[in-house]
Amino acid sequence: MKKHKGKPQVSGYSEAGASTSKRALRNFIPSSGSAQKDVDMNNRTLRQRSRMLYMAAPIATSAINTARTNVVGLGLTLQANVDFQVLGISQETAKAWNRKTEAEFALWAGKKQNCDALGMNNFKEMQQLALKSWLLSGDVFILIKRTTPTKLNPYSLRLHLIEADRISTPSKLRGSNLFIQTEGKTENGNLIHDGVEVDKDGKIVAYHISDTYPFEFGEKPEEWHRVEAYGKATGLPNIIHLKHDERPEQYRGVPYLAQVIEPLLQIRRYTESELMAALIQSFFTAWIETESNPDVLPINETGSGNVATNNPEAAQDTDSTDENEYDMGPGTVTVLKKDEKVVFGQPNIPTAGFETFVKVFCKLTGAALEIPYEVLLKEYNASYSASRAALLEAWKAFFMYREWFVSDACQPIYEIWLSEAVARGRIQAPGFFDDPLVREAWFGARWIGPVQGQIDPTKECEAAVMQISHGIKTHEQVTREMGGGDWYENVAQLKREMELLKDAGVTPVQTKGGNDNEPD
Repeated sequence: MKKHKGKPQVSGYSEAGASTSKRALRNFIPSSGSAQKDVDMNNRTLRQRSRMLYMAAPIATSAINTARTNVVGLGLTLQANVDFQVLGISQETAKAWNRKTEAEFALWAGKKQNCDALGMNNFKEMQQLALKSWLLSGDVFILIKRTTPTKLNPYSLRLHLIEADRISTPSKLRGSNLFIQTEGKTENGNLIHDGVEVDKDGKIVAYHISDTYPFEFGEKPEEWHRVEAYGKATGLPNIIHLKHDERPEQYRGVPYLAQVIEPLLQIRRYTESELMAALIQSFFTAWIETESNPDVLPINETGSGNVATNNPEAAQDTDSTDENEYDMGPGTVTVLKKDEKVVFGQPNIPTAGFETFVKVFCKLTGAALEIPYEVLLKEYNASYSASRAALLEAWKAFFMYREWFVSDACQPIYEIWLSEAVARGRIQAPGFFDDPLVREAWFGARWIGPVQGQIDPTKECEAAVMQISHGIKTHEQVTREMGGGDWYENVAQLKREMELLKDAGVTPVQTKGGNDNEPD
């Protein structure tokens, strides 16, 4: 019996997403490599395009600024919160220590000359700059520097923000392949991935910082400085690397806009073409056919509207002298030569579907960036429920990025500062350098940032009161989420205010939800 030779048997995704025979997938054959090959070798191009779109495409600008404003806003504020149970101290003692530490930290963080190595920004402003730089470039670095303390600033700690471009593989350590500029190898066998040096186990051990930007040629040759990731004696970071990973073993970050660069560029081109078409259509231009000398206008020309100045060079007419080029403008009169005619189409600008198309595009872009288009465009024309849902969805991403930013930037910097403050005796923390568990207890802190916006404060406050009454949330949680403050401080302040009102003979207004049966 002759065995039938049919189509080879397939299984799994062979006839689905992995098919090579279906017409739709036949030419869809991507090739993915390691994180270093896919990310590092393309990062320079991604950075340049991301920055250009931020400068020239309004939607890209909105995406970056919206994330920056909601994640850190004016800057995250330290709220010290030591674990008094581990430390074996009373809650009152812990609160007093927290307040003292916050005031001491503000002494360092509140002035740009105290915390910034360049003397340009205070700590909150540096947070804004660091986050925006990460969004634009994919990662940013904070170099820890030391300087001599003074009477006005008793701390040596200084922070130096370094843009992603300056972290690169030294030219002398690169291989012989001129097309791969991101990979290198040190004398002890450590590999370098786009400026990040790793040991044989893949652990980051150092960073290589160039003193100039790539392809920025100056009087001196480009030099690199190797900075170890952590201090051998203290274990504290010498340099902080801010990035958001997409893949395992990824040593460099990818710009926030990387996945939407192409559609952002195309929508920018489309918008510009619509704008130019509308501008041209708005011009009123008269074309005169004449058999007389075209060098003499039959009527006065309106011109381009340029105003003459005292400078003859600045008062030059912008009209072209090329006989094959015609200028258009508001109120312009142009003479045609004999037998010449100008014929225009009917552009019908603006296009009827322009707004709809742009909004659909913004929805797709917002979905990719986790920013609903209502938030991206700052347009809340839908119902209360729909607008609130959009805000809630956006804040899921904002809170996630804030948590990442705190754990990778704010908290490590606070720990470096607190270690110096304790070592200098300005803050007392018994057992700080003796037991790692005790040190972690002293490091406890919260970072308070901008709170989620409210569309209908009355409804949301009533919901918060219900959550408190049923034990779903505490007063402290609700205060932090809705106001960004400290509930204990609020209660103490309210007590003082009530006493002042009572002394002044003013009866506080009873709000809805209060105890109506409470005696005067």
